[in-house]
Amino acid sequence: MNVDAVQTALGTEHAALWTYGMVSAFLGNQAAAVAEGVTAHRARRDTTERWLRDQGATPAPPAAAYLPPSPVSDGPSALAALVAVEQDTCAAWRGVLERTDDPALRTSALESLTAAAVRATRWRKVAGATPASITMPGVASG
Repeated sequence: MNVDAVQTALGTEHAALWTYGMVSAFLGNQAAAVAEGVTAHRARRDTTERWLRDQGATPAPPAAAYLPPSPVSDGPSALAALVAVEQDTCAAWRGVLERTDDPALRTSALESLTAAAVRATRWRKVAGATPASITMPGVASG
């Protein structure tokens, strides 16, 4: 159902905002890029909450905290957390794409997936990871 998939995507936007806030303490040299990520995720969160309300649904609130895939204690681990949260965001928005035929929602989901994939690539580049970009963002590899 569209609403369930969009609620899942909203959850990843909440997690992204929390993660960006947490890692900012470790990425002072990337303050502008971190702020850009916060602004983008805040805007996407707000748009997503509006869509849900327009559908008669109550947007899920953010959790009090989120658990990154591994502890964050320095710059490299902060970058890894950002890559992970952007990948999660890609997967959630891809899930919306797979579950709707609504043209406006598909456009929004594709824009969201694309923006998260670009941010993930930028963070991989900052971290020196190779490859910096991946094929099929939002699809589990392995």
